[in-house]
Amino acid sequence: MTVHPATPAARWPALRPWLGVAARLGLATVWLVAGGAKVGDLAASGRAVNAYQVMPYDVATVIGAALPFVELALGLLLLAGLATRVAAGVSAALLVVFVTGIASAWARGLAIDCGCFGSGGQLGAGETPSYLPEILRDLGFLALAGFLLIWPRTPFSVDGWLAGDTVEDDDE
Repeated sequence: MTVHPATPAARWPALRPWLGVAARLGLATVWLVAGGAKVGDLAASGRAVNAYQVMPYDVATVIGAALPFVELALGLLLLAGLATRVAAGVSAALLVVFVTGIASAWARGLAIDCGCFGSGGQLGAGETPSYLPEILRDLGFLALAGFLLIWPRTPFSVDGWLAGDTVEDDDE
């Protein structure tokens, strides 16, 4: 079967690497902004994790303190395009945990701010949570991570430079 050059299937090999760059840089930005927003107040990050009421306070505090650094590390790896598949896999796992946590808070009737891009925690009187937009947003980020799990090699990446290969040769 001959593919006409104007069909989407024929354009995919040229388009895919640049979609990968957009996915990699977009996800890197998400992690850098999220981690950067929390790193200044690690105690607040711990309180935000504790607001989900799924683990003991001390464990939530430790996870909350470590999470911004994990997010910043993922952002830097993705920005550089280094260990892209690993960073995408860890990103996907974290995003599944985040979506599950938000859905659990929603199902249990908790009124919390997810803490994704700031301090988070219990909402004040009269404030309503926005769980559905948060879940949809994180599912979109999960789609970016999934794309990078399938096609981790992108232009302008350390992975490609270290491997000495070109994006066109990489059909992972």
